[in-house]
Amino acid sequence: MRLGVVRGVSYGLFGPPTEFGPQARALGAGLVRAYVYWGQVEPHPGEYTWDTVDALMRQLHGDEEVWITVVSSSRWATRTPTDFLPPSPARDAAAYGEFIRRLVHRCGGRVRMWQCDNEPSNIGLTWAGTASEYVTQLRAMHAAVRDADRRAEVVLGGCGYDVLSSPPGSPQRQFFDEVCRTGRDAFDLFSVNLYGDPHRVPGDIAQARAIAGEDTEIVVGEHGGPMLFEFPAVEAALHQVMTTATLDTQDTDELRARMDQETPERRAMQALYARMPELPAELRMLMAGCAPALEARRHRIAARQLVMRTLLALSCGVRRTAYWCLAPEVPGTPDHLQMMHLLTGKLALLDYEGTTLGVRHPAADTFALLAAQLAGATRVTRLDAPDQPELFAFRIERPARGPLLVLWQRRDTFSGEDEPPATATWPWDGGAEAVDAFGDRHEVTVGGGHLRLAVGATPVLISQSGDATSSART
Repeated sequence: MRLGVVRGVSYGLFGPPTEFGPQARALGAGLVRAYVYWGQVEPHPGEYTWDTVDALMRQLHGDEEVWITVVSSSRWATRTPTDFLPPSPARDAAAYGEFIRRLVHRCGGRVRMWQCDNEPSNIGLTWAGTASEYVTQLRAMHAAVRDADRRAEVVLGGCGYDVLSSPPGSPQRQFFDEVCRTGRDAFDLFSVNLYGDPHRVPGDIAQARAIAGEDTEIVVGEHGGPMLFEFPAVEAALHQVMTTATLDTQDTDELRARMDQETPERRAMQALYARMPELPAELRMLMAGCAPALEARRHRIAARQLVMRTLLALSCGVRRTAYWCLAPEVPGTPDHLQMMHLLTGKLALLDYEGTTLGVRHPAADTFALLAAQLAGATRVTRLDAPDQPELFAFRIERPARGPLLVLWQRRDTFSGEDEPPATATWPWDGGAEAVDAFGDRHEVTVGGGHLRLAVGATPVLISQSGDATSSART
């Protein structure tokens, strides 16, 4: 099992490529996913520039698995001319295949997984084409990857919230249904992106298996939270912003120019911030400059959900997960008047201190704790608790050091931590030590073949005496 991170939606696209490999390894990340854009590598026909790719590979010199999402964006080679979003079909499939072959060969077998774009069913933003055209591109990638590195695997572009939250027969579902029906022999892994209520994860993975086929390995290309669509209270407040946010072509030059322009999106975001004091707390905590108490609450929710999504996914048979995301794209103050900042701007585990990733947010410490506790794990099993219906319980097999038990109660995402904990009991032999998702010691008593402890919204990790405290704070 490998707990991983996504570097971000770009590397070296909006600024010089910066160091991130040592910081990812320090968190215990066993997998790193990064993006490479066609225009970064081949800015002009037949002219290859390897600076960014080489800088990326130099970052990843440990034993982490490497997953590259290749984005079909080019100012000359694709139907929609842009170096950022949306990617679109290649004007010449042979030219695309040659680009992929050269890219895979340049990476010298270091990359295990190659992904054909991401969330292609999100038409207009992350793919400007049809399902049939996507399959054509997927087949070209598959052939090129096989030609350059037969050990590598091809990943079908991420199945995201737009698919998993829509009913059967929706355009998003139909997109993936067609891709899996007509392109099944052109991919090895099916990537699902897990957002929203963490307790949706088993159902979302079951949907992914139904779409991809039961024999297809499922990998989690992204997960993270909290996000806007987890909170019904924010829907009305966001209506104007959501209806004015543009899905036009986003070229890096155009994005820089828009920072100084009064676009409809920026005007809507300015109006939203002008109303900030009256907005629901669930929305304010996701906005720049919110009250410190709300910021602290959001950090704690993010850390709790990181554990929840990871364990729920692993208990469904997934063996690779990637958290979104490791860090902001570039150093500096982010533009909070972009809709995407409101969606994902606060999910990063790390932040810049000058030009170095030197700031760790609470979720980063939780990631490191969980990665250490799951090191060497071979299986995660969700356990039944029929007499404790709100209790989520997991047993993690760790042959080298004994099993790990993880417990939490399902509570309201925003206010659940304010509710008093409940006493949970579980069969247990021997001594026990416990830490919660924040690394704090948690009191647990053992007697009569059971352990007893207070459990609430925060996951608690319990192991045999002498094991759990290596990651605990006193």
